[in-house]
Amino acid sequence: MEVIPRETRKITYSTEIRNLIKKLTLNDHQMAVLIGTILGDGHLEPNWSKTNYKLKINHCLKHRNYTFWKYRIFKDWVLTKPKFDRWNNSFQFRTVSHREITKLRNKFYKNGKKIIPRDIRKYLKNPITLAVWFMDDGNIKGTAYNINTQSYSKNENKLLAKCLLDLHGITANLEKNHQKYYRLYIPKLSARIFENIVRNFVTTDMKYKLG
Repeated sequence: MEVIPRETRKITYSTEIRNLIKKLTLNDHQMAVLIGTILGDGHLEPNWSKTNYKLKINHCLKHRNYTFWKYRIFKDWVLTKPKFDRWNNSFQFRTVSHREITKLRNKFYKNGKKIIPRDIRKYLKNPITLAVWFMDDGNIKGTAYNINTQSYSKNENKLLAKCLLDLHGITANLEKNHQKYYRLYIPKLSARIFENIVRNFVTTDMKYKLG
């Protein structure tokens, strides 16, 4: 079911919206993109009553097409098309708040801080998740790749690295950034393996990250 955007007609939090939310469920593709987004730049924030959570997407002007790519994936969950934020020079949109997103918030956040759950392995099987995570937070470094996981602890980074190796045969080392924080470093040999896995899912405007 497609919801008519706010700019077309006024939408209030009515019975119509509540009924729409009840019918929503994340399909496998949406879930894979959502997990990659949570690992990367996405934020899960509460609704006004703090009873459920919603996904907020915000990408810089350079990544406008990437923002709209995500919007098209979650279109059934969004009431308003991405809008340009002049203050941050970015495009952003939010989904409706929903119990399925709330479950992920409870899993991926602790005391308001994003974490890596112990069962992250089951969420990293889909190549689309890796591709979105990389498009959000990755970059090329010579013949290697970085995934900027500095917000996670050393042990969380170790867990992510182990999952990449076990699930996809990708060796990811821990690299110290600014002498304090750790991020994932995928050396040349594994960089080619990683690229082969994600290339078909990386959007055209984000291919530059692969080199």
